[in-house]
Amino acid sequence: MIVDLDDVAGAGALLGRALDLPEDATEAEALAARLAAPPRGRAVVRLGAADGTGAAFASISDADPGLGHVELLAVLPEARRRGVGSALLRAAEERLAALGATRVRLGGNPPCYAWPGVDVRYTPAVCLARRAGYKMTDTAWNMTADLTLHSAEAALDESRLEGQGVKVLPAGPDTPRWVRSIWGDGWAWEVEQSLGRGGAGCYVAVRDGEILGFAAYGANRPSWFGPMGTSPAAEGLGVGRVLLRRCLADQRAAGLRAAQIGWAGPIGFYSKAVGARVERVFWIYTKAL
Repeated sequence: MIVDLDDVAGAGALLGRALDLPEDATEAEALAARLAAPPRGRAVVRLGAADGTGAAFASISDADPGLGHVELLAVLPEARRRGVGSALLRAAEERLAALGATRVRLGGNPPCYAWPGVDVRYTPAVCLARRAGYKMTDTAWNMTADLTLHSAEAALDESRLEGQGVKVLPAGPDTPRWVRSIWGDGWAWEVEQSLGRGGAGCYVAVRDGEILGFAAYGANRPSWFGPMGTSPAAEGLGVGRVLLRRCLADQRAAGLRAAQIGWAGPIGFYSKAVGARVERVFWIYTKAL
């Protein structure tokens, strides 16, 4: 039996036991809390198995009212192959259809998301998607930055920018408005989440009172970096590289040994700047209702 899920803390505890990958299990409580507090106005669905063996989070796209997202679906290992996952997925599809969805995607609903899609290592989830009639429609990936590595270039880059009148500062309350003016509501929302929250932060590059770029971390998950952007007027100055390294330094100071660059691109930039490597690969599945 599938019921509405109201106990977010309980869902976090369940996810800690149900998620097979350590990098997800250790952030289970943060994942549940993040998905339970989406952008204002988003239609959300939270479901659980009545016996406490599984949970699902779903929502309607902020940009497309006809698109529903099943953002997270997890079943305890001892309860798998009993139809719990299939029942949760069917219930989520029905609830999303009632909210106006004509298509459902197994993947993140940015800007508030847990993963871009289904990590290819979650084999039971891949099998469930195929059995349920979903087709793979896109691929996404994360890059991993090794925070145990230190670069002598970081301080030199900051000094170079300072010589050009560019300072790197903690973001202020006006930063989301500036981000919104260039990149829209999604990234602005993520920046808002990174301000004043434990395990999160945001920096800006400023010259003569003008913001030239920003970089944030921890907006959706403590170990994830992003988003980051440089204004067209500042491209080529190396602002992004400096902002990235400043954020990663904070994550290192918080005790993390690695950071995930979520939904990463461009690959070449992150590889050159901090030696990041493509590691987590996600398949995004879609189905017409």
